[in-house]
Amino acid sequence: MSINRTLRRLLIVGLLLGLIGAWAWWASRGKPILVTVAPVEKGRVEKTISNTRAGTVMACRRAKLSPSAGGQIARLPVQEGDAVKRGQLLLELWNKDLTAQLALTQQEAASAAATARARCIEAEQARREAQRQQKLLGRSLVSEDQVDQAVSAADAGEAACEAARATAAVSRARVGVAEATLEKTRLIAPFDGIVAEINGELNEYVTPSPVGIPTPPAIDLIADRCFYLSAPIDEVDVADISVGLDARITLDAFGERRFAGRVRRIADYVLDREKQARTVDVEMEFLSPDDIAQLLAGYSADVEIILAVREGTLRIPTEAVVENRIAYVFQPDTRLIEERRIQVGTANWDHSEILDGLSEGELVVTSVDREGLVEGAEAQRETDAGR
Repeated sequence: MSINRTLRRLLIVGLLLGLIGAWAWWASRGKPILVTVAPVEKGRVEKTISNTRAGTVMACRRAKLSPSAGGQIARLPVQEGDAVKRGQLLLELWNKDLTAQLALTQQEAASAAATARARCIEAEQARREAQRQQKLLGRSLVSEDQVDQAVSAADAGEAACEAARATAAVSRARVGVAEATLEKTRLIAPFDGIVAEINGELNEYVTPSPVGIPTPPAIDLIADRCFYLSAPIDEVDVADISVGLDARITLDAFGERRFAGRVRRIADYVLDREKQARTVDVEMEFLSPDDIAQLLAGYSADVEIILAVREGTLRIPTEAVVENRIAYVFQPDTRLIEERRIQVGTANWDHSEILDGLSEGELVVTSVDREGLVEGAEAQRETDAGR
């Protein structure tokens, strides 16, 4: 009896010690790590290059216009926001003196032209008289002196005609000079567009920019039917870009909407700006006319230039890739984390192609910054935490 009692006591003590040990292990064990996961799936993966700083929507044509002469604004027939046609007057300085000068030179040119016609008519008459005298000389009806006088008068008349014509040409040239001087006081639209900005009011004085000292333009004219995007690309990425590559453009003004684009030009030089990475400006054209109709010059934008595309390949979110060689796999049956070595192929900010190390349907951890995420750690999906 004493032996059985002793065995029972030992069994009870052992059971208590086991329970205490299990409780101690449970108490010392940390809580499961809450993780977010994503499945390994097949889909499209693109290799892309993005701009380093915000790009800018540019108008294909933009002219910041100022008169080439200074003066007082006498006419300002347009307002900001007006649509104008090529050749339309935008601004005119006070120019009554130049207008009067032009009228005077035009009158002088008309007078010189009339004088030239008169001198040439007289020269023709003198030449006909000389020819008549020569015929009479052949019939011995006039003397040789009379013929010589007639021929000399004809030659002098022709010289006077040429001189008068030259004077008329000089007068016409003066008209051209006066017109050019007058033109300096007018701003004419060089193309169809929208008046974006006007710096000046009626009766205010404007002056041309001194050499090396830029001043605001009198009128900023923008063509509103053609836009492109200029974006700075890091110098190390430019070698992979070529004209004609497709691109996706996003504009802050349109949220998540994406615009189709294509590389149209790569700058021939590197921009070296203080405290900024060296970049190359790459220009993208917008492909849809409907998109262009909604754009405004100056919009900020970002671009993804598509270098390569892989269709139907295994992929995972790029945020699940650690050091470009590791992924953490969540095992739903055991709720344990497994560290995997992976081989990554084509990748972008959204997805990375998996060449080796993962299988379709497995769950990879995307919240790789969680503390305690190591091989063998117990984890719980955030979607299961509330169950």
